[in-house]
Amino acid sequence: MSNVGTAVETAGEKVYRRLRNDILFGRLAPSQKLRLEALKDGYGVSVSTLRELLNRLTSEGLVIAESARGFEVAPVSADNFKELANLRLLLESHALERSFALGDMDWEGRVVAAHHKLATMENRTLAGDRRGLEVLKRYDWEFHQALLSACGSRVLLDSHAAVFDKYIRYLMIAVIFRDAAPPEHRKLLETALKRDAKTAQAILKSHILDCVAYTLAHAPANLLGPQVPQMPRRRKSAEHAAVVA
Repeated sequence: MSNVGTAVETAGEKVYRRLRNDILFGRLAPSQKLRLEALKDGYGVSVSTLRELLNRLTSEGLVIAESARGFEVAPVSADNFKELANLRLLLESHALERSFALGDMDWEGRVVAAHHKLATMENRTLAGDRRGLEVLKRYDWEFHQALLSACGSRVLLDSHAAVFDKYIRYLMIAVIFRDAAPPEHRKLLETALKRDAKTAQAILKSHILDCVAYTLAHAPANLLGPQVPQMPRRRKSAEHAAVVA
């Protein structure tokens, strides 16, 4: 491949990452219309490149594409958040068990290092500094990925990462930080070093479901409200509360 082709590909990848992060971290709001002419100058690429990248994000479920209406950021809803939480719990619990069984000393080092960075940012946030919330969530992602990194399955890790990204999007949009999260992360570290998968899975379940309950209780009233279009469905109170029970 020529140097020119490589440069174009690298530039496109950078814009893709920037678009993706802008969606995940709420800089592009849920259901926001993505006007190609308005976006091309801000992202520094052509309309055709933008269309290609937005189609790529559509395949990931982060963008909605409609032939007559163009592109828009994927909407959010309480039901979708709970579905993501349940799927994250399923994938992460399985990967934790495998990773704890297969992890070596290098894996332990990755887990300890990732937790150190996360704990540092959590302590700053607990002290009242909320300016680093985006960095904190990146470190949160790195810590959980480190815990799973010895599971031995690239497919499992990639599947979990895709779900985790969409889950984190809700926390960033709602600007949520739970004071209970840091001690839960510390307990996950301790169980990892002890290779206590059963206890880690129990902690993880509370960690995820309590976060969902907290987010739904503290998010802005209009964030997950009726302005988000949803497929018609019968809703039962038990179903609605299943993930937070």
